[in-house]
Amino acid sequence: MIFITNTKKERNTKGGINMKVVCKQRNSKMCAICGLDNVYGVRAPFYSMEDGSVASLFSYREEHQSYPGRVHGGLITAMLDEMGLRALWAKEGGEFTYGVTLSLETKYRKPVPYGVALVGRGKIVKETGNFLTAECCIMDESRAVLANATIKYIKLTPQQIQAGVNEHEEMCYLVEDGVSEIDLPA
Repeated sequence: MIFITNTKKERNTKGGINMKVVCKQRNSKMCAICGLDNVYGVRAPFYSMEDGSVASLFSYREEHQSYPGRVHGGLITAMLDEMGLRALWAKEGGEFTYGVTLSLETKYRKPVPYGVALVGRGKIVKETGNFLTAECCIMDESRAVLANATIKYIKLTPQQIQAGVNEHEEMCYLVEDGVSEIDLPA
């Protein structure tokens, strides 16, 4: 897989590594992926991990389907996109830098079901000046990759993205949930 971790850590019973959560990231009000006030949203939590990656423990709901039993590809890609910029926050150790997507290539490997526990993971693989590239994936409970993406971003200030926006007002929720470790692939 595209993610390399410290292989000196002991493997868990699933063959993965129990990686420590450094901190939980904030959720927004209305984002389709992390917005806690968005009744149609995924409401996913995100965690900065000890290796500088980001992880999410989430599930889609029936409202997110395309065909019965399957999540719509646009929502799969939206989750991958969300993880990409949040991977930068994990690497930086805070929500300091914002940006917008320049390009995104998604590979759908297997159908993504709704109503089941899923794991998302993202990592910055390249950063130069105002540009960065992230690799992200969505996995099932056994950590099989269901979809992955390579995403390129340009860094912009919140005011460059949308005049008059107050990012502190929008990214206002920090709901601690006690997650301290996440089982991730080695």
